[in-house]
Amino acid sequence: MSGNKPFVIGLTGAIGMGKSQTAKLFAAEGVPVFDADAVIHNLYAGEAVAAVEAAFPGSTKNGAVDRAALARQVTGDPAALARLEGLMHPLVAGRREKFLAQTKAPIVVLDIPLLLETGTKTDAVVVATAPEGVQRQRVLARPGMTEAKFAALAARQLSDAQKRAQADYLVVTDKGLDDARDQVRMILADIRKNLNA
Repeated sequence: MSGNKPFVIGLTGAIGMGKSQTAKLFAAEGVPVFDADAVIHNLYAGEAVAAVEAAFPGSTKNGAVDRAALARQVTGDPAALARLEGLMHPLVAGRREKFLAQTKAPIVVLDIPLLLETGTKTDAVVVATAPEGVQRQRVLARPGMTEAKFAALAARQLSDAQKRAQADYLVVTDKGLDDARDQVRMILADIRKNLNA
């Protein structure tokens, strides 16, 4: 650990595994969280609009990216998706670097759905996980979600087993909030112990 750089936890998990809830638990313990999804929402309402419209004509409305219109242009088209990611990843990475440079906290969390797929460097990887049946139930309960959409989203991500194999820590999210909170606290205790060793 050089200088005053924070210890960076990368938080990820397949869709419906409880990653967002896990991020909230880290935040509740006083750990600053960089939320990649929130940053993308923010960019889609501002900085990224012109570039996205130029690459995908008709994908913006009222000065913001129309996520449904954009999804229609990129879903099922790997080249279009790669083009969109090529636009967005550098913008998100810029915000992430700024977040890391400005933080004074000893430990931070990067909440990034495609953390392992994009090769983002972190000091430890935490994977939110749950049994497949629980995942399916959660995802299909989302508004507008279909089996086909779920399959398309899942195809873009490493499987739960692949993510778990690369994890330093797991948070199993199907036993309720108190249980998940205990797991988050144990992870932070372990990291702090190693930082102070």
